[in-house]
Amino acid sequence: MEELPKRRHPRLKAFDYTQGWYFVTVCTAGKRKILCDVVGRGALTPPQVRLSLVGRVVEKHILRTNTLYPTATIDKYVIMPNHVHLIIAIHSPDGGVRAPRPTHLSSVVRSIKAMVTREIGHTIWQTSFYDHVIRSEADYLRIWQYMDENPVRWTEDEYYFE
Repeated sequence: MEELPKRRHPRLKAFDYTQGWYFVTVCTAGKRKILCDVVGRGALTPPQVRLSLVGRVVEKHILRTNTLYPTATIDKYVIMPNHVHLIIAIHSPDGGVRAPRPTHLSSVVRSIKAMVTREIGHTIWQTSFYDHVIRSEADYLRIWQYMDENPVRWTEDEYYFE
């Protein structure tokens, strides 16, 4: 029997995920296209995202994040048919004084996934998530633009398949 490859831990070792900006991608299990449709791909109709019922639940819980985590902000998000991109900012409250229990990136993402799962009654998510530490303003702006253009380039996206 062929041995499966060992799963690599996706987070950077010894990195403080309780402050900073992060580009996060969360995929649906099996990359099922259940969150939305990308519609209007004509010359006069730019592509737009039309959320499904499940996609609206996902959006609702993304928008609740700041209420649950006062030190975390979703700067931008885009919901695609089988994945979600987020720019998450995590900061210390009160001008830099650390909270007694700092907010960790994994906690924020886990919470969004759990709230969606609880509301719809079953999980739709792939295990874990992808993150990229945003280290400069240029990186932030490049990612922002990528997210803006994601619906337009959906058929070229690495997560696209028929």
